[in-house]
Amino acid sequence: MPYPYVLLSAAVSLDGYLDDTGPDRLLLSSPADFDRVDEVRASVDAILIGAGTIRADNPRLLVNSPERRAARTAAGRPEYPLKVTVTATGDLDPDANFWHTGGEKIVYTTDEGARRARALGTAADVVSLGADLDWRPLLEHLHDVRGVRRLMVEGGGTVHTQLLQQGLADEVQLVLAPLFVGDPKAPRLFGPGGYQAGRLRLLDTRRIEDVVLMRYEPTAPGAGGSVSAADRHWLRLACELAAECPPSRTAFSVGAVVVAADGTELARGHSREAGDPVVHAEEAALAKLPAADPRLAMATVYTSLEPCTHRASRPHPCAELILRAGVRRVVTAWREPDTFVAAADGTGMLREAGVEVLVLGEYEGLAKAPNGHLLG
Repeated sequence: MPYPYVLLSAAVSLDGYLDDTGPDRLLLSSPADFDRVDEVRASVDAILIGAGTIRADNPRLLVNSPERRAARTAAGRPEYPLKVTVTATGDLDPDANFWHTGGEKIVYTTDEGARRARALGTAADVVSLGADLDWRPLLEHLHDVRGVRRLMVEGGGTVHTQLLQQGLADEVQLVLAPLFVGDPKAPRLFGPGGYQAGRLRLLDTRRIEDVVLMRYEPTAPGAGGSVSAADRHWLRLACELAAECPPSRTAFSVGAVVVAADGTELARGHSREAGDPVVHAEEAALAKLPAADPRLAMATVYTSLEPCTHRASRPHPCAELILRAGVRRVVTAWREPDTFVAAADGTGMLREAGVEVLVLGEYEGLAKAPNGHLLG
């Protein structure tokens, strides 16, 4: 199911702490960075914090700039983003600033927590996720029911940790402040546990007065049938590669990317690449790798159109090439229509051979875009 774009935002000390243990909140950002955060808030549809952050910091989560609020309303958006909190227990302070400032609010909780949260009488929509908290249905509900396309997550550390460990964060915006906390009892940004393999991709660095903003993007594919935010990044790239194909009246324009388990891009390709009028995207990408490359066994192939099972131009269709390469995971955007081959089913062929195939239909339109002339 589609999720919002999830942006994690935090500021930490040089030794990785979110705060100290004093009675007042430790201000890690600079005035100019607070204004940048305000700009980011104005750009999103919703802002999420955990209930622990409400208790510890009592934030208002407002867009403070009148000009930015005016721009939101001029664009037909609410003056303030939707405010979201998550609590397993429903233990919430009805006097907290969260409830009495800004626009709409929503609480995601458990069945037990929902009874407690509703009894508080706050002006918020309370949504139960069942017996336990689960981030995936929460994100689906935000996307499908509340129309949230960009979600800013401002804490706390447990929330950031869970979203990263489950592969649900699209971007991390981290501000590094020039001070030390040094107290082991103080809260840290990221907790222990199993994170995705590999290095994050650095998107940007920026000096803002005496702090440094760093923007990172996770790159490691999901595991098995679990979809990660990185899966969406790579599939979007495959769809964008399809637009680079020379147009044809007799074949689809397709893009493909092969990515190792640690998020390293191994190869990419697109239909009719390098002047070859019949080469397919997956074929072009896999041909750039040694047949015995050990990384292929744990790699993911991203392709804008499901791999073909029949072709007249070459002896081996792309689904067969993927199996020969030893790849066990494929992510695609679009099932092949009957335009050229009746009842094509690359997804079915691969699944029968034990390959995990995920079809992310939210990218179908992007995959179809360079093929509009073939679809009528």
